[in-house]
Amino acid sequence: MALMACCVTNAAAIPLTPFRYEAQAQRYCPDDTVVWLDLGKGVYYRKGQRRYARGGTGSFACREEARGSGYRRSLLGVR
Repeated sequence: MALMACCVTNAAAIPLTPFRYEAQAQRYCPDDTVVWLDLGKGVYYRKGQRRYARGGTGSFACREEARGSGYRRSLLGVR
């Protein structure tokens, strides 16, 4: 007789609210850093990085929401 155990977790992704404009994102999360999401690559860029606000498949979002939704930071162009 085999006993199967299943673990149920309450891990839930943080809802991600993307914005078209940087100012919109900053008003939405004034205490967080606004980042640029590369939706195709699953990474985000901070202001000052070369690819920040570049590309047609991206949007602005709050950094904590991006992290909670599985986006990882890009190390390209870090100053």
